[in-house]
Amino acid sequence: MREKTPVPKDSTIEEGRERLLHRISPSLASAWSLPTRKRKGSKKVGISLVAAVAAVAVLAAVDVIGPTGWRGAATAQAAQVLNDAAQTTIQNADPVVNPGQYLKIESSNLWGSTSVDENGRQFQWLDIENMTMYIPANRMDEWVWERSGRIPTVFFDEASKEYAMNGQLGTPTGETLRAVNGGFYGPPEQSGFPSANYLDALPRDPYLLLNNIYKKTLGHGQSVDGEALVFIADLLRTGMVPADLRAALYKAAALIPGVTVTDAQATLNGRVGVAIGRVEDASHSRQDIIIDPATGLLIGEREVLTQAQGNIPAGTAITLTAIETTVSDSAP
Repeated sequence: MREKTPVPKDSTIEEGRERLLHRISPSLASAWSLPTRKRKGSKKVGISLVAAVAAVAVLAAVDVIGPTGWRGAATAQAAQVLNDAAQTTIQNADPVVNPGQYLKIESSNLWGSTSVDENGRQFQWLDIENMTMYIPANRMDEWVWERSGRIPTVFFDEASKEYAMNGQLGTPTGETLRAVNGGFYGPPEQSGFPSANYLDALPRDPYLLLNNIYKKTLGHGQSVDGEALVFIADLLRTGMVPADLRAALYKAAALIPGVTVTDAQATLNGRVGVAIGRVEDASHSRQDIIIDPATGLLIGEREVLTQAQGNIPAGTAITLTAIETTVSDSAP
């Protein structure tokens, strides 16, 4: 077994990072950002390959991060909410799925849509999509996934409404998909579902977990910290994360610089929780995760515009997922 690596001081990590970046390229020493991972409704921002090489070297050289991260951590208020949620999560056991039963994950989703017609005119609106996933107690058995299809619902101008509603996009059709072990579009990971082995392999120590996330998201996103929170939000919204890992993800989020409480009374699908988020200046958006402080359960996640984008005003959630997890005795 490899000996446990001692946690280096923040000053040591910072000095080493600065020296390494200066050796590779002095201009990188003050610019610690990476390319954008393309998300719905976002634009891609580029940076040189040298920056990615430098980031690899820094992350590979350090096994764990310091107790307050490389450049600080979440605000004290956000950290308290996240750490309290982690403790509550551990005290509330996950639902037990017995043989013959299913883990039922219901989600209400909002997606931003943009389309351009033959004349170059751009149209923007928001779609809703409701989904229900049935995961059997034995994951190697058949999964069932009910999808409503994307339905244009929220409009910000009459031209976009007319374009979306007059058959330009075709009629959305619901469907019920069936696949062994969640392989709806190939292996489970290709369908967006983490395998049990993948979840088991993630560290439960929040420092090691966050460092692991930084390595996994290297080369994506507008910043290493922003993409780390996106990774946490994407994983949590699957509804498949066990309590011990969920708690570790909350604690890891508390170590990310720039994370704050963005809404103390955030409502998703009639459920109220605390929104923890981080602003991304390049895309003028904010990634939030919304937690029920009474149970530690994730209510959902969203990406909110901090600046108007086309006809979509600031303050609009351009992606949103609200989830609820229960146990079902049967599947469709």
